[in-house]
Amino acid sequence: MPELVFFSGTMDCGKSTLALQIEHNRSSRGLQGLIYSRNDRAGRGKLSSRLGLVSEAVEAAEGMDFYAHVVGRLSSGGRVDYVIADEAQFLAPEQVDQLARVVDDLELDVFAFGITTDFRSKLFPGSQRLVELADRIEVLQVEALCWCGARATHNARTVDGRMVVEGAQVVVGDVVGDVDSPPAEVGYEVLCRRHHRRRQTSATARAAALSPDVLPVDSTK
Repeated sequence: MPELVFFSGTMDCGKSTLALQIEHNRSSRGLQGLIYSRNDRAGRGKLSSRLGLVSEAVEAAEGMDFYAHVVGRLSSGGRVDYVIADEAQFLAPEQVDQLARVVDDLELDVFAFGITTDFRSKLFPGSQRLVELADRIEVLQVEALCWCGARATHNARTVDGRMVVEGAQVVVGDVVGDVDSPPAEVGYEVLCRRHHRRRQTSATARAAALSPDVLPVDSTK
């Protein structure tokens, strides 16, 4: 039976690498897949991993009807044996419903890949809907590590190395600023729950380690 499978995990756990591996395994057996991605690090219309692997993809724009797109491909004589949707956390709930319809009505396997929670530890709407609808949820076994060496379970957003918990849910890593403030570099880091709660990133941990106040030794003794 065809399935809607949600592969989830934190950043850096190999989601896109696995998506590319699934594509390779099936295409090498003569199957043809339809790949969707959004906001990929390699640019529009790409599915890429941090290992340097890249594949062409359809940019999953806001408002795209996935079911209509797949039906359109099939109706025009194209072949679709399975669907891969990377960065699925960015999808709207109704788009996840459309992917479920692809499984149920067109009887195609759909493999969705995404992180579950945002930098505030809140569910992405797309990920929440996938948890609600998926036939199967697979937590990826490649463990991302916090700077302390513990298993990373949370995604953090940083501005100039310091963790923030306010702002828009989706901000691609970039340099931001306005006329009244100097540019600030926005980035992301995976943390264990303890250091996410403490808002302690690798940069702030290094700063604390270098501080003379960390070990208050009386030099007069």
